[in-house]
Amino acid sequence: MVESALEGRVDRLVERIAERAGASGATIAVAESLTGGQLGAALAAAPESGTWFRGGIIAYHPEVKFSLLGAPRGPVVTEPTAIAMAESTARLLLADIAVSVTGVGGPEPDEGKPAGTVVLAVTGGGSPTEVEHLSCSGDPVEVMQQTVEAALEAVLARLSPGE
Repeated sequence: MVESALEGRVDRLVERIAERAGASGATIAVAESLTGGQLGAALAAAPESGTWFRGGIIAYHPEVKFSLLGAPRGPVVTEPTAIAMAESTARLLLADIAVSVTGVGGPEPDEGKPAGTVVLAVTGGGSPTEVEHLSCSGDPVEVMQQTVEAALEAVLARLSPGE
């Protein structure tokens, strides 16, 4: 029951993103680590996504974050990594708005951070890059679901400033 409620929320967020991106002509891209492609898959399933969704980069291994996305070497569950992932993805995929997520899905801690620690960055849309820190709960699948929802909310906020 909880899973279908989360899926319904994600579907509603994606529909609103599709409407706003379609109406504004904005393009969207994602860079994701712990979500392993789920964020991009949610957006790709949206109505008319071929007109506004540029694609995504699944930077699961730290070396991809460093070499492709310009993240600073060192721990990867950090603000500088999330910012580099979002800004590089926007540039590489020619997107107006890009969101990135990096974190510890669990079940064990990593980099001295507890499971459920997530750093999200969103860039573009005429505003400076913003970073959000999340403390998600549950098993790794639940952490991923909560992260996808938060990332979609961040994209929607960029598409709807002031709402």
